[in-house]
Amino acid sequence: MAVLRKIVKILIPKGLFKKVEPYGHLVEAVLMNVRYGFPGKKLRVIGVTGTNGKTTTSFLIQRLLHEAGIKTALLTTVANGIGDAIIPQSEHITTAQAGVLQKKLREFANAGVEWVVVETSSHSLAQNRVWGVPYEIAVMTNITHEHLDYHGTFERYVEAKRRLFKLANKRGLRYGVVNQQDPNVEKFVRTVANSTTYGIGTGELSATNVQLAANHSTYTATIERDSYDIQVNIPGEFNVSNSLAAIAVGRKLGLSKAEIEKGIAALAGVEGRMNVINEGQQFQVIVDFASTPDAFERFFESVRPLTKGKLIAVFGSAGRRDESKRPEQGRIAGHNADIVIVTEEDDRDVDGHQIMEEIAVGARGAGKQDGKDLFLILNREEAIGFAMTQATSKNDVVVLLGKGHELTIERADGTYPWNEADVARAALQELKKSI
Repeated sequence: MAVLRKIVKILIPKGLFKKVEPYGHLVEAVLMNVRYGFPGKKLRVIGVTGTNGKTTTSFLIQRLLHEAGIKTALLTTVANGIGDAIIPQSEHITTAQAGVLQKKLREFANAGVEWVVVETSSHSLAQNRVWGVPYEIAVMTNITHEHLDYHGTFERYVEAKRRLFKLANKRGLRYGVVNQQDPNVEKFVRTVANSTTYGIGTGELSATNVQLAANHSTYTATIERDSYDIQVNIPGEFNVSNSLAAIAVGRKLGLSKAEIEKGIAALAGVEGRMNVINEGQQFQVIVDFASTPDAFERFFESVRPLTKGKLIAVFGSAGRRDESKRPEQGRIAGHNADIVIVTEEDDRDVDGHQIMEEIAVGARGAGKQDGKDLFLILNREEAIGFAMTQATSKNDVVVLLGKGHELTIERADGTYPWNEADVARAALQELKKSI
């Protein structure tokens, strides 16, 4: 099917292909359901969608249910598996193609899994790739401007996300979990029979007394007459919000106060999300997947207040993706970081120098000056190495944004192996040799 899709894509105009593509995916999804014996009939599914926070929220839900003794599987951008046996995946795609998805669901069904947590992208919903997946709980983390290169308008993007709630409203619990702090909250709440809204200081499930630390956060979660003392062992205020979504799901499935508190604390981290790299250096290095303006805002809001020294940011912006976000990324980094280093991030067949310049426009607008606190270095490995040399104090923090967990980097001449954490470690080792 993938080969046929590529041939059709070459033969017909781009606009026409975009219109017929969802029907092709629907046919494929139906065929794959037949091939694997409609595995969804033996499973219950929680879908997590949103622009940012999908992966971490999915991990939190899976870990929460697993710790409570519920056999739960996970399918995300980062990894998939059952219980503790979660293995990484390297593809640059959130929700798998129908064949891979249905095959995984069959494996989970055969293993006796009860619940599956599926990170569900707007693309997969718009393209009908998730046909036959029996969602009965839908979670929406937030929606900001992203993927408009595909959806065309923000309204279409929102509607694509809302399809998950429409699917969940067809069976089982018919339950939705929605971020009260998102402007689209009412659209999603109205789409399902039952729902819970959540937020920091707002929503039906609310976080108060939030205390942020370098490697964790604590807060009190309250809903109706219930109260929970929560510790999230992934730093950042945005992960307070993500954990609230997981708590809402846990409550709906009948987990006790003790199970919820223990389950949220049990997740020590998610690959490529706020990962601290330690090779004995005096300064801090963080790898994170943040790649949208909203994710940048959330990331810097969490890291900047905890940074006593210089904050040094390394990032790029993917080719053949939403171009409008590039200057905004530069602006946000320019306002928050002391040194901005712009580099590649899956440039694909787009001129990397052009992408960097588009980002730099925003950084310059925020007051950054070329050669002083703004540097454009196309090779990402070189950019990371240079960033390490700019950290001169134990209070400095180097942040590497955009690649996170991904195990490849896409360039004009092909796809190459890549591991951001390993590249950072190698750069730190080189720095040690030079001292």
